[in-house]
Amino acid sequence: MNKIDYNPDILTCLASLSNDEVFTPPKIVNEMLDLLPAKLWTDKTAKFLDPVSKSGVFLREIAKRLNKGLEKQIPDKQKRINHILNNQLYGIAITELTSLLSRRSLYCSKTANGRFTVCTEFKNKEGNIKFNNIKHDWVNGRCEYCGASQEVYDRGDALESHAYEFIHIQNPGEVFKMKFDVIIGNPPYQLSDEGYSRSASPIYHKFIQQAKKLNPRFLTMIIPARWYSGGKGLDDFREEMLQDNRIREVHDFPDATDVFPGVQIKGGICYFLWDRDNKGLCKIASHSRGAISSTMERPLLDFGADTFIRFNEAIPIVNKVRKFKEPSIKDIVSMSKPFGLRTNFLGKEKPFQNCIKLFQNGGIGYISKDEIESGHEAISKYKVFIPPLGSGSDSFPHPILGKPFLGEPNTACTETYIYIGLFENCREPENLISYIKTKFFRFLVLLNKPAQHATKRVYYFVPLQDFSKSWTDKELYKKYKLSKEEIDFIESMIRPMTSETQEEEIPDESED
Repeated sequence: MNKIDYNPDILTCLASLSNDEVFTPPKIVNEMLDLLPAKLWTDKTAKFLDPVSKSGVFLREIAKRLNKGLEKQIPDKQKRINHILNNQLYGIAITELTSLLSRRSLYCSKTANGRFTVCTEFKNKEGNIKFNNIKHDWVNGRCEYCGASQEVYDRGDALESHAYEFIHIQNPGEVFKMKFDVIIGNPPYQLSDEGYSRSASPIYHKFIQQAKKLNPRFLTMIIPARWYSGGKGLDDFREEMLQDNRIREVHDFPDATDVFPGVQIKGGICYFLWDRDNKGLCKIASHSRGAISSTMERPLLDFGADTFIRFNEAIPIVNKVRKFKEPSIKDIVSMSKPFGLRTNFLGKEKPFQNCIKLFQNGGIGYISKDEIESGHEAISKYKVFIPPLGSGSDSFPHPILGKPFLGEPNTACTETYIYIGLFENCREPENLISYIKTKFFRFLVLLNKPAQHATKRVYYFVPLQDFSKSWTDKELYKKYKLSKEEIDFIESMIRPMTSETQEEEIPDESED
């Protein structure tokens, strides 16, 4: 019987702590390290920091490269390992548990000075991987540093507080009191506002902003891609990132499971390289199903937009559309909560005299005009209602948007819907619906929609059309002179919009 010599890497087998704290596979870590200049691995003075150490995989993989790169300069293996671990690699663990795990990965011992440690110079248990159990600084019910809810995170000492040290100090340089050449890691992604699975605020951007305060030569982190279009707490960060020409490389994964198997992160994942001393265009690498599908050097901001177009294949398509200089359909899309009614508002079950039909969460209700807080000019017009929550899937092809439907005069909606256009007759909105259902329309929405929510801003790239006629993809492809390759790409990304493909249940107007 033949024995197979197989020694699996335990760090490829770790389950994530949660969707907020995801362990990074060694393969992805090494792809990130490949972004850095090769000369770093032969520089015995270079210093590396992982400010959000979980499994210790980043520090471990750096140690492997330095161990090989410094062989000629420090021939004695033990002296070389001592030098690397004692003078070049530093980490700040996010919990006490991950501090032990990180030390085990890097030092082969959960204590840096333990019996089995590979470094013989440490005199203390923590070595260069620190963990301090610090507390949130509560001000008016929120942490002054990270914004955590006091109601949720003001816990006893027995429970993890998620008060991450790196972002809970004014000057992050105080932790190790030294300059770093490289800061690298996978920060926690979000903090729950009101208990798990209800509401969450992003937190990963705070680690990037804090890392920049240390002014390293290189910064690379793997984070959710939602920042491309901003949103909850991310608008300033998005603007800061997209206008920073020191971001020289972005690797984009629209489907997060390509990076973290079994973990769904809406909007996908990306990792980037920030190079302090070199400015210029950014190399964008698009990944799909485990391979790079395209690469392109381009600005992070283009076409006058304030968001990042993640698909390289879309750039020539947008160029062709923009040549027509048509207004954006965004100009006729309502704001969220167009009639001032929250999602949980419910009208009466049965119609009454002079009532307004209300499209609401779960079906149709009826209200009086006096109950409508805003948008009164739209009540008497024809319009097209559409859910602002589109497809929740990150795998392609998918529908992108929920199903649109005609809103006749004397109708309104809660925040469950927005509306597009105001018309005097039913023909034009019906033709608009034919346009919304095209793959062309929904592809252009996709370019500005990294997350599930589809507010007014996601329609920026969609051109306004003549709605005296209906529209088909064939007509639109011909109008904008799209090539076969461009058409094939659109077709590969967007599913046909049929009742069977919709994840959103749309009210049936015949219910009354």
